[in-house]
Amino acid sequence: MLLAIGEGRWHSALMHPDIDLTQLSEFQLRDIVAQMQQVIGDREAQLHERESAIQQLEAERDIQLQERDTTIQRLTIEKERLTHEIALLRRHRFGQRSEQGKSPQQSLLSDLVDEDFAAIENELETLNEPVPETRRRSKPRRQSLPAPLPRTEIRHDPESTTCGCGCQLTRIGEDVSEKLDYEPGRFTVERHIRSKWACKQCETVVQAPVAPHIIDKGIPTTNLLAQVLISKYADHLPLYRQEQIYARAGVELPRSTLADWVGRCGVELAPLVDRLRSCLLGHAVLHADETPVPMLSPGKKKTHRAYIWAYATTNSAPVQAVMYDFQPTRSGKARRDFLKDWRGLLVCDDYQGYKAGFAQGITEVGCWAHARRKFFELAERGNSPIADQALTTIGKLYDIEREIQDKPSDERQRIRESQSRPIAAHLREWLIHQRSELTEGTSTAKAIDYSLKRWEALTRYLDDGAVPIDNNWIENQVRPWALGRKNWLFAGSLRSGQRAANVMSLIQSAKINGIDPQTYLRDVLERLPTLMYSEIDTLLPHNWSPSIKV
Repeated sequence: MLLAIGEGRWHSALMHPDIDLTQLSEFQLRDIVAQMQQVIGDREAQLHERESAIQQLEAERDIQLQERDTTIQRLTIEKERLTHEIALLRRHRFGQRSEQGKSPQQSLLSDLVDEDFAAIENELETLNEPVPETRRRSKPRRQSLPAPLPRTEIRHDPESTTCGCGCQLTRIGEDVSEKLDYEPGRFTVERHIRSKWACKQCETVVQAPVAPHIIDKGIPTTNLLAQVLISKYADHLPLYRQEQIYARAGVELPRSTLADWVGRCGVELAPLVDRLRSCLLGHAVLHADETPVPMLSPGKKKTHRAYIWAYATTNSAPVQAVMYDFQPTRSGKARRDFLKDWRGLLVCDDYQGYKAGFAQGITEVGCWAHARRKFFELAERGNSPIADQALTTIGKLYDIEREIQDKPSDERQRIRESQSRPIAAHLREWLIHQRSELTEGTSTAKAIDYSLKRWEALTRYLDDGAVPIDNNWIENQVRPWALGRKNWLFAGSLRSGQRAANVMSLIQSAKINGIDPQTYLRDVLERLPTLMYSEIDTLLPHNWSPSIKV
């Protein structure tokens, strides 16, 4: 038996258990044991590797399940929030009915409620949650567009009228859809004609697809949608006034329909606004300011003071952008929620809401316009030589800024260092001397104290040519809201305020980039339905270039 195994083949004993081990030498037995231990070790290693892989898969599965549960919980909470908001809006919209005519204030609020309804329903559709019939609004039945309106035919034919089998296609009919377009004072109709072609041989039908639209199956062109948005948010025309204007032009467009368009457009534009915010927060120097806006919550008869917080890049920055953030309070939390982890130089006034950010790494840049205003108020009252002298010296700082405003930032910093810093240093010494001779609590003492207590922040612009001397740029961007308050009186809800802030961010950013906002919004609404999210930055106002259709 030993001879049968032979030298070098004894390891076959592992594969042949019928071999008589008593016939093997001690050396062969030891080698067999070593090989068996090696095989067992390899198998244990394989089992350990397999167990590790199983544990990893189980861990990944647990993470996926946790993420799924978190997503389900988030969507459930969002659905409940939206459902609750719909209930509040319905209670306001339908809870009280009166035979009396509506006042302008009531019309404004009804318009805002309808906009919120549309926005919420659009968000629920995005969450793949159908709106129950009990919660659906009754929408006006779509009427045919007035026959007298001028019509332009736009034909959509297949790229080829030759079938894949080689036969010539035969026209068998067409589908026609009409969209309402508007130029100031004049409505027209676009007749989109999609012809049908069939192959007699293989019985196939070919037709150009329906072009995607920002409002699926809606009647307005993107130009009309842009007109409604611009009229409401740039020209500050409430929807009930727009309804009257359009009626005079020959088309009855109910306010509920206009509100539906505004609400849906607001939801569709939100991702673009989010990207604008991300872009703005990528800059090291920002302006900030806030202004009050009355807000009326549904179900309440009184307004309370909400706030628009405005943020912008400097007017010398390579990217020109402004963002509005609607918040129910003036609390510093509003600033924290918007800026989050941003740590840069913030040009702002002396409002306490910004102070916490300075303790967390944001660098304060003071506003010389505010400091100058204190002395200007004194000078207006007359007989204040200190105020007059302070204004003259501060005016020299502004004269230098006007001369260097078009120069590169490094050149601005060099000139500020050589010319502005000595003037500022002299002004500080002079203010300290004048303050020492004044009685505590006088108006002049308070004006001087305002500047001296903020001197480090006020002179920080001297260290960096990219930093502006004051906050006037953002104050100019806040003015549209001051104009709007006189027309629309109040924001109807937090949601309507946020929607206004979003749309006005795009409109104002387009303006400061030298773009006609209606042309811009029309093109954006035209391109959004087919645009990949990775390409959305091309639609930001500072990146935008018109498509062929505009």
